[in-house]
Amino acid sequence: MIDLSLSVGSLKGVGTEVAKKLARLGIYTIGDLIGHFPRRYEDYSKIVPIRAMKAGPVTFHATIEHVASRNARAKRLTITEAVLSDGTGTVKAIWFNQPYMARTLKVGQEVFISGRLEFRNNDLALQSPSIEPPSDLPKDTARIIPIYPETDGLSSKQLRGLILPLMTRLDGLPETLPPPITESAKLLDRVSAIREIHFPTGPTRLERARHRLAYEELFFLILSSLVIKHEIKTESAPAIMFKVEVAEALKAQLGFELTEAQRKAAWEILQDLMRDEPMNRLLEGDVGSGKTVVAAMAITMALANGKQAALMVPTEILARQHFATLTRLLKPLGYPVQLLVGSQKKSEKVVGKEAAATTDPALIIGTHALLTKDVDFGNLGLVIIDEQHRFGVGQRQLLKTKAGYLPHLLSMTATPIPRSLQLTVYGDLDVSVIDQLPPGRQPVVTKVVRGKTARTSMYESIDAEIALGHQVFVVCPLIDDSPELAAKSATSEADRLRKEQFRHRRIATIHGKMPAAEKQEVMNQFVAGAIDILVATTVIEVGVDVPNATVMLVEDAERFGLAALHQLRGRVGRGQDQALCFLASNSRGETTMERLGALERTTDGFRLAQIDLEMRGPGQIYGLRQHGDLDLEFADHADTRLVSAVRTAALEFLRDPRAMLQYAYVTDRINRLKAVTSLD
Repeated sequence: MIDLSLSVGSLKGVGTEVAKKLARLGIYTIGDLIGHFPRRYEDYSKIVPIRAMKAGPVTFHATIEHVASRNARAKRLTITEAVLSDGTGTVKAIWFNQPYMARTLKVGQEVFISGRLEFRNNDLALQSPSIEPPSDLPKDTARIIPIYPETDGLSSKQLRGLILPLMTRLDGLPETLPPPITESAKLLDRVSAIREIHFPTGPTRLERARHRLAYEELFFLILSSLVIKHEIKTESAPAIMFKVEVAEALKAQLGFELTEAQRKAAWEILQDLMRDEPMNRLLEGDVGSGKTVVAAMAITMALANGKQAALMVPTEILARQHFATLTRLLKPLGYPVQLLVGSQKKSEKVVGKEAAATTDPALIIGTHALLTKDVDFGNLGLVIIDEQHRFGVGQRQLLKTKAGYLPHLLSMTATPIPRSLQLTVYGDLDVSVIDQLPPGRQPVVTKVVRGKTARTSMYESIDAEIALGHQVFVVCPLIDDSPELAAKSATSEADRLRKEQFRHRRIATIHGKMPAAEKQEVMNQFVAGAIDILVATTVIEVGVDVPNATVMLVEDAERFGLAALHQLRGRVGRGQDQALCFLASNSRGETTMERLGALERTTDGFRLAQIDLEMRGPGQIYGLRQHGDLDLEFADHADTRLVSAVRTAALEFLRDPRAMLQYAYVTDRINRLKAVTSLD
């Protein structure tokens, strides 16, 4: 059996230079090389006579009748030509700067040739085709040819030359799926799937290989989420009982009625809290749907039960915003709220840490720094994570260490997650959905802006909004100008707007390189109405709430994903006034037009999430930083039928309590996946 752990340097043809090039592709071992799967294929499997060939990809079996090599263009270019015949006709093949071809090709030699037949000097000819002697195991011709991810100086042809010999040495490789799974799903065995994915023997076998590898990816992803979910339910957590008088007191502070979707989500969360096992729930709702209010209900109930609550957010700006909102709601009810962020004075941090360390009920709001060693909680009952979909095993264990048990955990996101992702990547979470906007909110009108005339009209609309007393966000993909990237930067665009279209308006800049205190001061001025136009990077993407802002302009919109654009659009339209979102782009690419057009057509985040998933394809997990084993090469989260079938199989597998013990390789793979988290 082949040793997958051996260095690629042990293979014939891999010297120091080739090894360096392979390393650029992340290939260090034989196992890495075998796992370097093709990104696409070219089908040269159909062999036709020369007489029947047409322009395009062709494969034929012929005899070399003539070979000649010559220099051209002051000897800077070597041209090798061969005339090939199969009895039905002749055709010419040409190679540039490959003088060795004249020595390799022999008159009278039988060969297979695959390549593109093109018109050249009013005649059909092949340019730089692949050519090799007839073989039972062809590499570059007369088959479906794998095209691999490449690097400079290392072509797919070279990679095929390294990988093909390994295909005869795979016998004995252990299976990676439990036999009951491969049998019930009628899957190819692992060795056959690897051989077929690299060097397919036909379209049907290639599809079966893809299906097998996609099934395996989904099986372990889903199985790991189910195992995590089961393990969490075996833990103990303090029950937080529902108190109707507390709920009524909070509702009185709100001054408005909850939507039906908010009430439903809140009740699902409150029911979880009343159990003595840890809640592990995701609250998802479109931008502006009122997730914070629902979270406030859970927080208030925890505090009323004598427990502490922690709210962790990705940025200090958002932490301060939540602090202001929740202080306004909770302080009249007699519950203290503490802020703990990096830019605070040392004395302020001491107050926050002391509040966390006591057993007194309090809400502590901060960034993920709340998980650091110098922050201890004396009576933590509930943790809420804002805009953080996954919370890894390591982070949960850290919470358990701090609290002595696993607290209830509620994650919140404004990135709607398609059902298929809920069953795979987020399968360990129970999900509550807020699919209604509060009464009076108007959908944001979205327009794609291309061309000088459209831009002039856009600036006129923006100025009219400012004249009405409203404010504007302008978002750029870069902080500063970059010689490598032809994209607008926040600093340069702010300067340009001050000199040109908006000389008479108050303009400020905010971005991630600014000190936290300076960013907060700019946001304070913007909230206070002292700034008309805030030019920013995506630092304002998550959570910033300025009801008076009615315009969002995103420059170079094609550089942002659908999720990011939808989040940015959600920063406006948070008051009662009609809001506008302009997506400025100079790109005319088909994909760009389709993506930006989707944002013009709908403000439904759930629909956009599904579109984004379908357009990104396998491996591009929506709204999640990818880590190692979470990357998918073959499975497609949008394939709901396969996802459902695999989930059913995974549930059936877990019904046997001996299953995980019986297959050690399954346990090892699950443990790797369980450790995956998107928290840095």
